[in-house]
Amino acid sequence: VRIKGKVVRCICILDHPIPNTKDALSTQIIIPQKQVGRKSDIYVSLVSSTHQVAAKGFFIAMVSTTVESENPEAEIKPGLDLLGPIAQKFVSVSDYYEPTDKGLESQIFISESYDATTHFETTCLDVLDIFKRATGEDFDFSKIKHEIGDEEQ
Repeated sequence: VRIKGKVVRCICILDHPIPNTKDALSTQIIIPQKQVGRKSDIYVSLVSSTHQVAAKGFFIAMVSTTVESENPEAEIKPGLDLLGPIAQKFVSVSDYYEPTDKGLESQIFISESYDATTHFETTCLDVLDIFKRATGEDFDFSKIKHEIGDEEQ
């Protein structure tokens, strides 16, 4: 693997939903890069007791972006400013890795690190790409068997 970049993440504990979201118990906000003069978007996500991840009356907010400067915490400020009062926050900066080999010859298939996105789209696409490289075919979702009680929609 090689380092592709760095990601700054802040996990915040709140005692309220994000202001101006109609008290939504789940929120996903993407602040477009151009809106804040950056090369990368800023991602804001909120989950609550509805998701069984916080006690009733508490909320977990996550703010993240790709690091572009020597002051990563300042880079997520536009996202943090949306949250209102923060009871506790935990900031971390992590290296973002990517594989140097597709695994076709070595048969070693390595995923990329989690990027700054909070909606997992890039992670899901990476898993599907690994499946295709390992098996030579696209994953067929229609072959997934549903458990009794699952309803097709």
